Amino acid sequence: MSNGGECRYVIGQNAYIKLVLHALKHKTSAVNGVLLGRLSGDIVEITDSVPLFHSSQIGLLPPLEIALIMIEEYYSSQGLSIVGYFHANERFDDLELGTVAKNIADHVHRYFPQAAVLLLDNKKLGSLRNKRDKTPAVQVYARDSSSSSRIWKQVESDHMTTKEPSANIVLLDFISSEKWNDIVDFDDHLDDITKDWLNSQLFK
Repeated sequence: MSNGGECRYVIGQNAYIKLVLHALKHKTSAVNGVLLGRLSGDIVEITDSVPLFHSSQIGLLPPLEIALIMIEEYYSSQGLSIVGYFHANERFDDLELGTVAKNIADHVHRYFPQAAVLLLDNKKLGSLRNKRDKTPAVQVYARDSSSSSRIWKQVESDHMTTKEPSANIVLLDFISSEKWNDIVDFDDHLDDITKDWLNSQLFK
């Protein structure tokens, strides 16, 4: 079985857009989320994502564990599991994978050794309007599961593609219509359990 560094990652348009909109809704906070999908040969197919936190709870274990249990229970019936982690830093120009992000990523890696960590690249996101770039506005990190080290290394950008080539164009349409206002994360759900953390109406 291949390790994370040898895998390729294909992310579905809706999973990708949901994560970016979550970060845009909380521009002054760090945000995070998990990636759902399956392993197909050497390709990790990311078909959905769940926005997690945007507050001081982002690094706390109890709310994270509650969220992961609920997410796994829901998606396991669809044959999907948690295959990665998404993080956006508080500062626009911060492209460092910090301690909190690494700790949560380590937790995901224990259950899925091919896990990827996606770190939002704000500069790339900001330049999408000027460039016909089809690659996701993220940096991709993976760990070598054959190594005992716990180092997350950035992998080449061509290791991740969007399933739909038009994903960034659709993302820009969502941004221009301020669709991020409709995003619900687990923080919101824990405050008000009537709020839908699955965001099932977002793309309808």
